[in-house]
Amino acid sequence: MHFLDDSLFPENQQPLVITAAPYGPEFLPGDSDDIPVSMDEQVQKAVDCYNAGATVLHVHCREADGSGSKRLSMFNEMLARLRDAVPKMVLQVGGSISFAPEGDGESAKWLSDDTRHMLADLTPRPDQVTIAINTNQMNVTELMSADDVAGTSLALPAYHHAYREMWFTSGPDFVEEHLRRLTASGIQPMFMLGDVGQLETVERLIRRGVYRGPLVLNWVGIGGGADGPNPYNMMEFIRRTPDGAMLSIESQMRSVLPLNTMAIAMGLHVRCGIEDNLWGRKGERMTSVGQIEQLTRISRELFREVATGDEAREICQIGVQYQSADETLAKLGWPPNRDAGHRGVPLRLAS
Repeated sequence: MHFLDDSLFPENQQPLVITAAPYGPEFLPGDSDDIPVSMDEQVQKAVDCYNAGATVLHVHCREADGSGSKRLSMFNEMLARLRDAVPKMVLQVGGSISFAPEGDGESAKWLSDDTRHMLADLTPRPDQVTIAINTNQMNVTELMSADDVAGTSLALPAYHHAYREMWFTSGPDFVEEHLRRLTASGIQPMFMLGDVGQLETVERLIRRGVYRGPLVLNWVGIGGGADGPNPYNMMEFIRRTPDGAMLSIESQMRSVLPLNTMAIAMGLHVRCGIEDNLWGRKGERMTSVGQIEQLTRISRELFREVATGDEAREICQIGVQYQSADETLAKLGWPPNRDAGHRGVPLRLAS
């Protein structure tokens, strides 16, 4: 991304899009009094986050016993209720879910397919589904201190070890097929990227025409296989991101606030909530709604407006698709693909 002399002036920046991640799937209900369990509570949490200033909702679901749901029908019910309760929010389903069959008659169908692809079959369809790129370690505990997890299940040795050894599988075949299915269903992929190498893979997918649409990115600075919350890491990712992309910043625990504050000042977008962070001051718990309210205050202190639901949808370019690789590259601000025999960087010529 390029920063001109006036890029830090709020009147030249997009309104701030805040993504709320209030469902905390890595935690158990007893870990926090801010974890919604019943369907009514989960829907109300979305309403509260929207009223606080968030316009994108990162969606996970829990069963009545508090466990994470793998039922397609529960996600469908959740999405339908959210459409009614928060019609202006951009609904973004977390793409880590692998659905499970709900009856014996479904087993043959489900076992013949990668169940993560069923995200493209959600009804009503979400606006976005997150997608990680390149199979990688996702050790979310690497940067967590004993203070960070005090009083939660992540302090238990066996539970901590399970998350310490966590990986996500996202190889080329899966990614290409998943992008094809999401696009065919009219669902926007939201790329969750932990480093510049993953961004380069996305650029190659675009240059080959595998993905033709807006580039909506989340830099995931959580360590453990991704970049750590070092501002130099964040700035290098920002530097390599094309000007036409929409970029949000995500980190972990008490690194969330300082990095999001930098992002607000630079005209980028932010994500917060108990999925990422439980804390305000050291040792003091902070709710998802409290985190959203804090970011809206910071943004307004910098005279930067907070996006409405309609503005967030426009900034994310929900529903937009392009016709070709070259059109996509042009919209994003990347150089075109090289023509046969062309030497040097194939820059676009001003008409």
